Amino acid sequence: MSLSPLHEWNLAPRDAIALQRRLSGRVEREDRLGEVCHIAGVDIGFEDGGDITRAAVVVLAWPPGEDGRFEVVEQVVQREPTRMPYIPGLLSFREVPAALAAFDRLSVRPELVMVDGQGIAHPRRLGVASHLGLWLDLPTIGVAKSRLCGRHGEPGPARGDWTPLVDGPDDEVVGAVLRSRVGVKPLFVSTGHRVALSTALAWVVACLGRTKLPEPTRLADRLASRRGGVR
Repeated sequence: MSLSPLHEWNLAPRDAIALQRRLSGRVEREDRLGEVCHIAGVDIGFEDGGDITRAAVVVLAWPPGEDGRFEVVEQVVQREPTRMPYIPGLLSFREVPAALAAFDRLSVRPELVMVDGQGIAHPRRLGVASHLGLWLDLPTIGVAKSRLCGRHGEPGPARGDWTPLVDGPDDEVVGAVLRSRVGVKPLFVSTGHRVALSTALAWVVACLGRTKLPEPTRLADRLASRRGGVR
């Protein structure tokens, strides 16, 4: 994939915060996606005490087979030096550069991307899924395991039950708290870029297998956890 630069990465924290506020206005919260034939899952982590950023991207064919299993079309693990220290709210400046390098190595351009992280469910409405979506100019969905901001009730007990995640004095809806499996803690789903929340929820539910996570991010997490990964 060929990517056009969106901004510089070597920024002081206050400049990164100001950039987040500017970029959040460019995030599209309504659907702008066409036919989906490939879905990418993204998982980003760290090695060597945080000195190395590790981004795993798995591209799956859509729809899954008759047995419900997804075909893995391509997968990449990218490791590179971490650019920014850990600063709450600025994780995308640590995580996205390695993810972009991983996408740049793909031969298949996915039509939809699910990211293990927040979309607009972020204090400045620019989590890693939204930031990555702007860089890639692709529809993205944030699928996080924990809450970064906002308030919510308890979703129902059944798989697919959800309740709104709201934030700010006006109770802006910034995501959904989704019960992805009976008896487990919920996921936090939010618009990344070019996908409405209702559509994001529908895609996450459609990609659920037998575990808590949707298959794209589950397989990316599994890939990232392999000793040595893949090149």
